[in-house]
Amino acid sequence: MPDSPPARAATAYDEMLTAAGAPRPHCRAYWEWLRAQPADQIARQREEATLLFHRLGITFAVTGDAEETERLIPFDIVPRILPAAEWAVLERGLRQRTLALNAFIHDVYHDQRILAAGVVPPELILCNPQYRPEMQGIDVPAGIYAHIAGIDVVRAGDGRFCVLEDNLRVPSGVSYMLENRKMMMRLFPELFARQAIAPVEHYPDVLLENLRSVAPAGVSDPVVALLTPGAYNSAYFEHAFLAQQMGIELVEGQDLFVRDDVLYMRTTRGPRRVDVLYRRVDDDFLDPLVFRPDSMLGVPGLLAVCRAGRVTVANAIGTGIADDKSVYPYVPAMVRFYLDEEPVIDNVPTYTLRDPGDLAYALDHLAELVVKEVHGAGGYGMLIGPVATRAELDDFAARIRAAPERYIAQPTLALSTSPTFVEAGVAPRHIDLRPFVLAGKEVTIVPGGLTRVALRPGSLVVNSSQGGGTKDTWVLADGPVAADAAHA
Repeated sequence: MPDSPPARAATAYDEMLTAAGAPRPHCRAYWEWLRAQPADQIARQREEATLLFHRLGITFAVTGDAEETERLIPFDIVPRILPAAEWAVLERGLRQRTLALNAFIHDVYHDQRILAAGVVPPELILCNPQYRPEMQGIDVPAGIYAHIAGIDVVRAGDGRFCVLEDNLRVPSGVSYMLENRKMMMRLFPELFARQAIAPVEHYPDVLLENLRSVAPAGVSDPVVALLTPGAYNSAYFEHAFLAQQMGIELVEGQDLFVRDDVLYMRTTRGPRRVDVLYRRVDDDFLDPLVFRPDSMLGVPGLLAVCRAGRVTVANAIGTGIADDKSVYPYVPAMVRFYLDEEPVIDNVPTYTLRDPGDLAYALDHLAELVVKEVHGAGGYGMLIGPVATRAELDDFAARIRAAPERYIAQPTLALSTSPTFVEAGVAPRHIDLRPFVLAGKEVTIVPGGLTRVALRPGSLVVNSSQGGGTKDTWVLADGPVAADAAHA
């Protein structure tokens, strides 16, 4: 926990331009190209991208909106560009963090060494709703719990990267990363022919290989299936997209059944055993015999199959304990405890409001902080102090006092910006980055990730549910021309 409030950066770090307005060295070629493009031509290409995304059905479902059930995630045609050296640091830090998180999850469901050592308060884990005691003592294949992690990274005003959030339960967004790249290659093939941009289109193959690598022992040709809650889920497009790209079955709970501690799916040729289940359904709904008995989304008996070691569930049941926002402040300590290393990428300084000192500070400085619910997601259940009204501040203060353990607080970072094509032309907008980390026999990261952009002027909220958009993320690769260019 921070001892004193870190100073908020006065200005945001611009990913493409220096303070003097000159392009950063790795962005110079693109910036010169962009400046030479007529504004009306860029506008036409943006409109073409919008029409193509609609035609392909690349939307997400909207809940709680009486007028709209589906919405297109706005796509910005100005990419976010990272040099190879910066990506190398990010990759090393993300790999380190994922290894530590997997070690932590295994530990809390087995020996609980980190709790006994007092590094993480036991009550924070054992009384946490994301902790699943039903998983205690169950050995998962290869000891991997978080097979797919979406780790949100931001760059503050001083230019350093830090981790804002770990998403380990059912991380989403990778389909937009892939479709954004396809769109950019379609609209601007000349850019990929001129620059060495690391490819991302092989992600589904890497994901499938990763999932097959952690099949139960003794399975030589594992069958993989993707479990979706169904067409009304906000990320259903992604579920269908990934299943199609990997060449595996997309199934719902009603398509699966358990017999003799083995998981099967119903097919036109009869039952077929499933060895690896890539689930996009939350823990609570996975097995009505163990969790929510009213769930129609899961599979009765699934936990028993896990306990028998006859299926790999990715991500494993109980993984959510490691992406709970109340546990997030302890991840750097996990790196030191399990790996005996210093974190390559640190956290954003965080106040845990269950601590009386942090609580008092947060209540006194609420107008300067971002406050989040520890179980919240999607930009909901949070307060951005600097833009909140007095009524909103008072209301949130009352909520915090009533249940301080439900909240954390962080300084309002000046998130880095990237030039973005908006109605008024090209203007800076705040961004973050969600790389996707795959853990199996090895830890693999496809270069780049999903860059999310807050399209509203001055907004720091990048979530699609809150009006955010996305960008293609270019990692400049070594060599004259990246692999993507060969397909352009």
